[in-house]
Amino acid sequence: MGVSSKKEFEKNDYPIIAEYEGGGIILAQLDALVNWARASSLWPLTFGTRCCAIEMMAAGASRHDFARFGAEVARATPRQADMIIISGSINYKMAPVLRRLYDQMADPKYVIAMGACAVSGGPFYYNSYAIVKGADHVIPVDVYIPGCPPRPEALLYGIMQLQKKIKKMKNFGKVKYQEAKPILTGKPAL
Repeated sequence: MGVSSKKEFEKNDYPIIAEYEGGGIILAQLDALVNWARASSLWPLTFGTRCCAIEMMAAGASRHDFARFGAEVARATPRQADMIIISGSINYKMAPVLRRLYDQMADPKYVIAMGACAVSGGPFYYNSYAIVKGADHVIPVDVYIPGCPPRPEALLYGIMQLQKKIKKMKNFGKVKYQEAKPILTGKPAL
């Protein structure tokens, strides 16, 4: 996902392209260049537990192909991933595993909660004592994608929204990372 034209580069609020006889020079803030590189190469860690995982796989298939957005290298290891896509419900037994995977990812790390189960527990939260009421009770979430199950196009739109958020970040200076809520360790009373 490189820069295909001068107009595309300028429309993304990158300051100056200085034209010279033998070519051009790009002048920009370091923040803008680092954010552009981070947003253009998101490597997802897939965490699919229910039916939304099928829609996540469809978004990576040839028809939708989220490789167009720089997210093509889906990893099964957290140490090589920038972003985790949580698709499906999370039970209390799985919550510490999800937290451990999130902690093993290198900073900066991003989280997408995909589907009603990952966003709010879905229909399984009300009929079961073992389901966490959303991924944000375990780790901080950057983008929520509603639906049961959401379409692959919705995941692509969520990735684009995350890219917009990354491009607006401040990298150099004082950075405050969002703190996650503690993991609920006990089962709620019936």
